[in-house]
Amino acid sequence: MRAGLQSVLAPATQDAAIIAHLGWVLFLGGAAIFAGVMWLLVRSLRTQPRAVKVRRWIAGGGLLFPVAVLTLLLAYSSWHTARFGAQGSKNALPISVVGKMWWWELRYPDPAGGADIVTANELRIPVGKPVYLGLSTSDVIHAFWVPQLGGKVDMVPGRIHGLRLQADKPGVYRGQCAEYCGEQHARMALHVIALPQAEFDAWLAGQARDAAPPASGTLRRGRDAFLAQRCNACHSVRGVSSGAALGPDLTHVGSRQYIAAGTLRTDQAALAGWIADPQAIKHGARMPGAGSMDGETVRALASWLESLK
Repeated sequence: MRAGLQSVLAPATQDAAIIAHLGWVLFLGGAAIFAGVMWLLVRSLRTQPRAVKVRRWIAGGGLLFPVAVLTLLLAYSSWHTARFGAQGSKNALPISVVGKMWWWELRYPDPAGGADIVTANELRIPVGKPVYLGLSTSDVIHAFWVPQLGGKVDMVPGRIHGLRLQADKPGVYRGQCAEYCGEQHARMALHVIALPQAEFDAWLAGQARDAAPPASGTLRRGRDAFLAQRCNACHSVRGVSSGAALGPDLTHVGSRQYIAAGTLRTDQAALAGWIADPQAIKHGARMPGAGSMDGETVRALASWLESLK
């Protein structure tokens, strides 16, 4: 993973910078208090024992000091957090983000007025334009967190939470489910790719299109295997088989940087390995292995999926 790709110490937006600043203030403040306590401890060990006024220590160290510190921190953090960007959806591109075990479903409104554009595990947003994320979950509690772009928001079953983000420069920002959601919680990542407006518009228009027909015999064999093996019972590939939503939409899976929610780089070898035995890579994933498929068929299926740009 590139250094800083998922770091609260490398904020890329104003909101993330405010959070990082407050984090540093809390850390340095806590360090100063710890150093003060240690100084008192050392001093007490080096001096002769003497009677202390218990009430004075309780009132000073147990009441006045924490009340003063907490009041200052509350005032300081309230002043800083007042600079957070407005969290409303007005003038923002709405995107639905649904957490599942263990992947992410993304839904964009079709600018042409068609059905929602559905993709998975990779959130692409335009640079310099706010997006409003409607965050929900279909199973257990998850949490959406992209440290370089903003704060963490819990995703609770039965509720929809909102988060407004705006990336000010192009880049790839890695997010991670920040609420333990099961044994593969650590492999539930999400990459946010910020693109210039023109590139984003072109990408979204491409995502709205159906999958291209296979251009070779091998790719046709892969498509046929997708249908024959009933992969379409869980996955949709628009133009081939639509309607399934148990697994990620694969219409343009070849254009994504990663598969399995950030677990593997997208290429033919990774796709073939995932199809052959996903449990060996992500134990507990709700996808069975290749079963009776021979190696040549697995490779053909992987080639076809990789071709779905």
